[in-house]
Amino acid sequence: MQIAVLTFDGFNELDSLVAAAILNRMRAQGWAAHITCPTEEVTSLNGVTIRRQRPLSFAVEADAVIIGSGSKTRDIAVDADLLAQLRLDPARQLIGAQCSGTLLLAKLGLIGTLPACTDLTTKPWVIEAGVEVLDAPFVAHGNVATAGGCLASQYLAAWMLARGGSLAAAREAIHYVAPVGEKAATVARVLDVVTPFLAEVRGAESHLVGA
Repeated sequence: MQIAVLTFDGFNELDSLVAAAILNRMRAQGWAAHITCPTEEVTSLNGVTIRRQRPLSFAVEADAVIIGSGSKTRDIAVDADLLAQLRLDPARQLIGAQCSGTLLLAKLGLIGTLPACTDLTTKPWVIEAGVEVLDAPFVAHGNVATAGGCLASQYLAAWMLARGGSLAAAREAIHYVAPVGEKAATVARVLDVVTPFLAEVRGAESHLVGA
């Protein structure tokens, strides 16, 4: 599973880097989450500059995509040339969006009339784009998921691990990153949130058909 973590200038570190780190727990199974950017370098909203691992075009060919949030998302949402490069396909790809990344999903026409999650700052803009916003950290409709709140990145990562791999993989990854003394409780909470939205669950596993 090759995953594009879309990361733009002004990005929120908790969205892009936490999700990528959790997903890369599956490297031994051939998974790789790549920081994917339109430019060689991007600087976070807190002034941290990182180099991209893949160009923006990688998002089109990736098996899965996570759209991170940031302080410049509203500018990106009106950049027709950039949006035109994001020819994402929910029939083939797992697609997740974090916080203001949900606004980009709306602008790409990948949410439609379905309710979505986003952060409180972005909520008015997503509503303005014609999307109902839920008072919830995570929701998924088929192959498209949205999350609201920086630490909700764990839900996106767990959902993607469960859909593309297995519930066991999601459980193991969340257990690894959870705080000591709170591991069992954290795993239970995360799986309680994402499990209702898995497209297919048989026993302990949920697989994405064709992945």
